[in-house]
Amino acid sequence: MPQNEYPKLYFMNNNGSLNEMLTQDWNDKVILVVEDIDTNKIFFDAALRKTKAKILWAIDGKEAIEMFSKNKIDLVLMDLQLPIMDGYTATKEIKKINPDIPVIAQTAHVMSGEREKCMEAGCDDYLAKPIRLQILMDTLSRFLNK
Repeated sequence: MPQNEYPKLYFMNNNGSLNEMLTQDWNDKVILVVEDIDTNKIFFDAALRKTKAKILWAIDGKEAIEMFSKNKIDLVLMDLQLPIMDGYTATKEIKKINPDIPVIAQTAHVMSGEREKCMEAGCDDYLAKPIRLQILMDTLSRFLNK
């Protein structure tokens, strides 16, 4: 696949027919995606591109806090296992800056108690990897379409 081409993503709607995933227009929204794995970045880029949201990227918790403090952000998608500063610590720091910002945890660690640990850190919701496109869009819609 050429460098600037991304796969088309589809999901099943309620009546079972295939539709293109984009059903949202978030051109006035800014989403901070905190992710250090390139394949996950490609997924989020492809999933969010047509929503018209402005996407900011951070590769670790420290960079996420810096970007959050310098930008008006509407939602944070936070990986939890990150270099330099983990997502739990970064979420606590971001919530100190703005306790009302929605932070959605995303992690491959789905062990018992992980969801509770995320909520204790201040996350507003939790997505287990691999993330299904429909679940991602439904979760983001709950927070961005208020």
